[in-house]
Amino acid sequence: MFHIVLFEPEIPHNAGAAGRLAVATGSRLHLIKPLGFSLDAKQVRRAGLDYWKHVDLHVWENWEDFTASHAEKRMWFLTTRGETPHWEVPFREGDVLVFGAETRGFPDWLRAEIPSGQTLRIPMAAGPIRSLNLSTSIGIVLFEAMRGHRDGLS
Repeated sequence: MFHIVLFEPEIPHNAGAAGRLAVATGSRLHLIKPLGFSLDAKQVRRAGLDYWKHVDLHVWENWEDFTASHAEKRMWFLTTRGETPHWEVPFREGDVLVFGAETRGFPDWLRAEIPSGQTLRIPMAAGPIRSLNLSTSIGIVLFEAMRGHRDGLS
């Protein structure tokens, strides 16, 4: 249904939780190397529970390999610096939702490549919070994207 992309993820629990979300929504999970953990890590399996074996998982050596294979897809980049609230986007099946590394987001070189209008943010109340947990953010945006695409879900 959708593509969840974790750019250089650092925390195994978030990858496991993202995998579980992917299975629950019929989405594909893409991990862009380098990874901050081994996919055999106990924390990945624990967060993914017994669903991990069902994850439609693709691991890419680098961003260039991923984009070469998905050039025709619409990509949305989730960042605290995003221009548009995530709920204002008319998501389409097959869209790619790209999330940056947990502690640093997207590197400057990648931010420079993102076309105008393709950065999204999750609105939050003003205060001391700078960002949400990665797996929480994935769930918020993925289920918003799915609102208009409920066929096959119970």
